[in-house]
Amino acid sequence: MKKSFMTVLIILALVLSACSSKSGTSSETKGEPVENSDSKTLIVANGTDMVTFDIHDHNTTSSEAIHVNMFNYLVRNTPDGLVSDLAESFETVDELTWSFKLKEGVTFHNGDPLTAEDVKFTLDRVAKDDTLLEHGNYKQIKEVVVKSDLEFDIITENPEPAFLNRLSRLGSSILPKNYIETEGWEVFLESPVGTGPYKFKEWKKDDRVVLVKNDNYFGDAPKWDEVIFRSIPEDSTRVSELLTGGVDIAVNIPPTDIERIESTDGVGIVKSPTQRVMMLGARTKGDGPTADPRIREAIDLAIDKQAIVDSLLDGAGTVTRTRVTPGNVGANESLYGVSLYDQDRARELIAEAGYADGLTLKMQSPNGRYLKDKESAELMVAMLAEVGITVELELLEWSTFATRYAEKSFNDLFFIAYGNSMFDASLALDRLKKENAAGETDYDNPETESLLVAAEKNMNPEERVQQYQQAQELIAEDRPQIYLYQLDSIYGINERINFTPRLDEMFYVDEITLK
Repeated sequence: MKKSFMTVLIILALVLSACSSKSGTSSETKGEPVENSDSKTLIVANGTDMVTFDIHDHNTTSSEAIHVNMFNYLVRNTPDGLVSDLAESFETVDELTWSFKLKEGVTFHNGDPLTAEDVKFTLDRVAKDDTLLEHGNYKQIKEVVVKSDLEFDIITENPEPAFLNRLSRLGSSILPKNYIETEGWEVFLESPVGTGPYKFKEWKKDDRVVLVKNDNYFGDAPKWDEVIFRSIPEDSTRVSELLTGGVDIAVNIPPTDIERIESTDGVGIVKSPTQRVMMLGARTKGDGPTADPRIREAIDLAIDKQAIVDSLLDGAGTVTRTRVTPGNVGANESLYGVSLYDQDRARELIAEAGYADGLTLKMQSPNGRYLKDKESAELMVAMLAEVGITVELELLEWSTFATRYAEKSFNDLFFIAYGNSMFDASLALDRLKKENAAGETDYDNPETESLLVAAEKNMNPEERVQQYQQAQELIAEDRPQIYLYQLDSIYGINERINFTPRLDEMFYVDEITLK
């Protein structure tokens, strides 16, 4: 075995040792055990806190997974495809016009009736305000035309082949116009109101979000009296809470704890693939080393992605050179399940770029947001050191990381994972269009741009797929995002519940039932 890889394995052993030596349950985050197996309170332990109740100004899956229980979309994505949610019916009038009719009798949590004016208010805001994080995903909307209390048309700037997918995800939750205009945004963000099966009760920042059932919900009666989403960043604490009955579901279970959980009565493990691809975002412009494509390629070649998946994740992932994984429209499967690893070539590229004596990069990574994110970042730092790249790693709590991300204030590299709630390549690759990449990766390849722009409005499904596949090949060579692996989810569950994880990682809690 090569000396360099032995060094990496030694570092890995130290990382795992440090993880296993952490204390179990902290007195500050310890929850009350669920002693009654018939309790109608569901408790979910996340690794991070919710970011905000502004559904237009975040792009965090774990926050959306809470929001989907308080708000509704016009249409909803299910394992069986798109179905009606707030919309009673919908149809295309022409390539630019979609006509909708709302369900009758739907009310917001404060009693206000849902009308087409609420839809217009919601979509106008995100489509027109370019300061909102979700603006880029909805600026395609030109106009919402209200025809009656329940009927409206949405007119788009260009043909939108994936428009219904767009309306079934983050940023499309329908907001209460009268409540927000009367009380103001600050009041709404402190006491949010939606149409969903669960109502807001409280948010203790960095601790928990509490929801209670909405007895006036227009759909099936809510199954739980109360739902609590706890924020527990430490892996060991989440596991301890699961084992002692403090939570019903714990996310991001470390592979090293699977056997312990499976051997404990009353709890178990559920695994599921996700839409989430772990990656390194790299600055492609400016004076930094990553502006040189040879350095970005060297970073890619220096990281043994399969070793991370096998050693840290216990196989709970699949290496990839694209973010558009199988199951999404436009996937390029020739780039999936493959990885490039060649440390010798990485050293050659670094020397060719003028850094024969080594170079230093700064990298930001979240701590506790994703399965083994801290440990994965540290292992990548060790691998990069083997080829002469020194990385100054900054580990950030998720809310801080999310703020830095929104401000586009990262340095040479940042470690992140993106999901794909649209199940379409358009969302997966949208951040690499020139306008959206500015200040983040600064990616600007005219050929890629042309393909992405054309595919986004191409109503010919076959041509559209080919355009996206070709764009992915260019991106894989340019490396503005250095793809690592598609992440699987590992959940710990109390066996009093039935829980089937979703590919999009949403917690629609009424899909979770008591046995």
